[in-house]
Amino acid sequence: MTNTQQAPADSRLFEPTRLGTLELSSRLVMAPLTRNRAGADGVPGELMATHYAQRAGAGLIIAEATTPNAVGRTYPHIPGIHTPAQVSGWRRVTEAVHSASGGRMFLQLQHGGRVGHPETSGHIPLAPSAVRFPEALHTPSGLQNAVVPREMTVRDIRSTIADFATAARNAVRAGFAGVEVHSANGHLLHQFLAKNTNRRTDGWGGPVEGRIRLTTEVVRAVAEAIGPDRVGVRISPGLGVNSVEEGDTEDIYRALLPALTRIGPVYLHLIYADPDSTLFAEIRKAWPGTLVANPVLSREEVAADGGKRRGERLLAEGADLIALGRGFLANPDLVERLRTGAPLNEVRPEFLMHVHGAQGYTDYPFLGRP
Repeated sequence: MTNTQQAPADSRLFEPTRLGTLELSSRLVMAPLTRNRAGADGVPGELMATHYAQRAGAGLIIAEATTPNAVGRTYPHIPGIHTPAQVSGWRRVTEAVHSASGGRMFLQLQHGGRVGHPETSGHIPLAPSAVRFPEALHTPSGLQNAVVPREMTVRDIRSTIADFATAARNAVRAGFAGVEVHSANGHLLHQFLAKNTNRRTDGWGGPVEGRIRLTTEVVRAVAEAIGPDRVGVRISPGLGVNSVEEGDTEDIYRALLPALTRIGPVYLHLIYADPDSTLFAEIRKAWPGTLVANPVLSREEVAADGGKRRGERLLAEGADLIALGRGFLANPDLVERLRTGAPLNEVRPEFLMHVHGAQGYTDYPFLGRP
């Protein structure tokens, strides 16, 4: 364990605040984090319910990436929200969180696009263009090379948009306060944004206006399905995760943010937010609504204070909510630890992904407990 300094009593991190119609107990958000603890059928079980209930002290929990359909599945043992059993499994999770402290939860909706494998999903992956993912993928039988995805037809695109809307309705039925549309980290919607993965020449590719179209139409369909005050959007400008190369980042987001603003989602979630960057300042200026900032953190910063100082700096530069990942993984009572300056548990990275069971998941100690 490492010690943190006493948090100032007037830190804005711990202020109650609002997100649309929701009352949040603090500005600290648990970021969505893939942990591969669902069943082989994508159904969340009691272990996941325990994990999230342990972390119900967050002002808002954004639950992990969850697929809106079978073909969008990325890795084994990630959850879905497109079958009745998956909806029921998530309902157990939300009920556990609500019972723990009345916690608030959104569900992240993620379609993997080319980041998927037939052995995992049972389907040839779909993508904006037939451009193979250049990295090995975890499958039920181990690491395998990716296959060439099938370029989506317009019918595929329309069906995917409808699947996102249905998944959003399912999430609300499962007890979530809302959903986060994942247009980041090299997954399907981000693949449509990026030049190296979107080589289309129809209305869903080519100029920036075509490449932002899928994200905007998915967000619009989801907002129409459950209301814009229940919808967030996650973006990762310039981030090359999963081998995407946007090519014209500034142009993409100068077009995308006004288009999203016209739809009116309740928040925008910026990954790797840096309070010293001009990008952060430009996005804050361009986005009129709630801005959730997921800060850039070194391992040393996570160990030292879980991201508290960086979060406070982002609030000072205009962020509204601060999303933390690894700090919440290792500290189910992270908010209280940061509030009081208590020691933090160390993250055990060997249990983060592609493993199963309680170890490194639900066995991190609370304050005052072994």
